[in-house]
Amino acid sequence: MQDDIRWISTFLQATAAEAGAARNTLMAYGRDLRDFSDWCGRKQLDFATLGQDQIEAYLIDLDAQGLARATRARRLASIRQMFRFAYAEGWRDNDPASRIAGPGKAAKLPQTLSPSEVTALLDAARRTGRTDADRLRNICLMELLYATGLRVTELVSLPVNAVRGDPRMIMVNGKGNKDRMVPLSDPARTALTAWLAEWDRQASKLRAARKPEPKALFPSRGKAGHLSRVGFFLLLKDMAITAGLDPARVSPHVLRHAFATHMLEGGADLRAIQTLLGHADIGTTEIYTHVLEERLKALVLDHHPLSDS
Repeated sequence: MQDDIRWISTFLQATAAEAGAARNTLMAYGRDLRDFSDWCGRKQLDFATLGQDQIEAYLIDLDAQGLARATRARRLASIRQMFRFAYAEGWRDNDPASRIAGPGKAAKLPQTLSPSEVTALLDAARRTGRTDADRLRNICLMELLYATGLRVTELVSLPVNAVRGDPRMIMVNGKGNKDRMVPLSDPARTALTAWLAEWDRQASKLRAARKPEPKALFPSRGKAGHLSRVGFFLLLKDMAITAGLDPARVSPHVLRHAFATHMLEGGADLRAIQTLLGHADIGTTEIYTHVLEERLKALVLDHHPLSDS
């Protein structure tokens, strides 16, 4: 029992230090794992030797107690995280939780777009807008969004000072007021350079007219001083129509999903994707592995010579 408590304590300390998990996330992990440890104690089991069957028995016991599916799923997520850590640290020579399916119906998979559909949207950005300046801004918005996977609020509220000097990385202020660094692709840097040149031309006109210079990369006359979430949402719908896509399938968050899914397909590490997206819990990022699994299944069903036609 004491060894189990040490496992939990060390896991929580490492998660706080390495992943920068939020306090509420750490508290949830702690509650879940202590409950599991108490159950193991009553069954005379310990974390070092128990197997997959015992973890499944615990989940069955939770179901019998009437705990909600979401609560059982969260308990399993906490157990998975700890045993993944234990395996990585060499405390165990296997991970007994890695093959356990979550309770009940699987979570709804995020909607995404194929690489060719994203390419069509990027091309559409070059043709969307009343003026050359509008089009330069739209290209920059889209290239930045797809290159970084930013949340829409993070994108539209970027300060212009954060992107000066042709950076290869930019600092983003995300949820919980946490800063993170995200890299820029070459197309994104090219689009950013072109838009900044136009931004500077417009700013010089404002200075000549003795008007204040905007602080946002994508300024607007609205109260916030930058392009609004709704404004970008509507702009994206126009781009979808221009690209020949169903606008109901396209949103800023769908493009964020596309970024993560395409990164994973390209071989990116799940932890790296977690960092880029600004997820406090890797369990949130793991949903993209299921998206990839579903795509591979569909590929086999559609193209395998022995599949039903």
